[in-house]
Amino acid sequence: MSTTALAVVVSGFPRTSETFAVAELTALAESGMLTRIYATKPGDGAQLQPGVQELLPFVRLLPPGDCETQAAAIAHDMAGTGVDGLHGYFAHEPTAVAAAAARRLGVGYSFSVHALDARKITAAELALRAREATGVIACNDDVARHVQVPDACVSIVPHGVNLQRFRQRTLPAPGDVLRLLAVGRLVEKKGFSVLVDSVSRLRQPWTLRIIGDGPQREHLERSVARAGLQTSVDFVGTRAHDELPEDYAWADIVVVPSVVDSTGDRDGLPNVVLEAMATGRPLVAAEVAAIGPALRQAGAGVLVPSGDPTALAHAIGLLGADRERRRSLGLAGRRHVESHFALESCTRRLQTHLEVLHAPDAQSA
Repeated sequence: MSTTALAVVVSGFPRTSETFAVAELTALAESGMLTRIYATKPGDGAQLQPGVQELLPFVRLLPPGDCETQAAAIAHDMAGTGVDGLHGYFAHEPTAVAAAAARRLGVGYSFSVHALDARKITAAELALRAREATGVIACNDDVARHVQVPDACVSIVPHGVNLQRFRQRTLPAPGDVLRLLAVGRLVEKKGFSVLVDSVSRLRQPWTLRIIGDGPQREHLERSVARAGLQTSVDFVGTRAHDELPEDYAWADIVVVPSVVDSTGDRDGLPNVVLEAMATGRPLVAAEVAAIGPALRQAGAGVLVPSGDPTALAHAIGLLGADRERRRSLGLAGRRHVESHFALESCTRRLQTHLEVLHAPDAQSA
């Protein structure tokens, strides 16, 4: 058991889409390191993902207010507890609150950076936080570039995938209809508008299952209706994380059509990529952020230019016609996640980094 006591500041908690946060926070709790989870605002009110219930005793919802108000609440709550440090789980507001609370408590702070959070504050402010922190945890090379500044201590620790939940599955038996799966929040950066355009160009019979919800749902449903694709596209809505493996097992191909959205936001390495590889499913994905390097290293899929529905349709069509290639890509993906993204290994690395950054002797050195 860890002898380091750490409090973690998150944003809204719990959130349905942030299953990686649940896995990492659970690992810290099981190690004995986690003392509190401070949420700067309520969660999204959706169904609880597996593992959240066990974390709820650690959660404290901070009072509404500015950074200093919330930091004061943390300092009051943690006074006299012997906490060794605070960790902002996202680089924007949670880290600002964690840093301010750490100053009040006389301890150090660290933070994680994922994707959008790095672009919610200015580059100058992000650099300052990185220099002042005891350390920064980046989940992929793409986002690490935002915080690799002089005097910053940056470590890359990827999010892992649960290889027991997402176990390797044989491909579906050959059929007359190509089964396509897309998973993610229905927001612009996920590129589902490109996907709808793309599947309308396919020559072979197909069906598409889209899992997730979000502000673009009505827009996407109207696009599907205008193209006359209602019988071929199924908007499933949100799934609990332990239900997703059956969706991957159903699919012939997992499609990740990510784009850089109108605000400059983009995916890092989304969960769907690792989950698809873990279940032995080949991917057709857009070349965005960390997705391209991950697929090339794994040899687990086909990459296409982002925002190009013609290229996406062509790649889906070619892979859909070649079951043996789908099987080969799926096997390669599974081997890759076993070697590089096993959940236990990744969370152990995170725990080790945080122990080094916040060990009591490190703070007094």
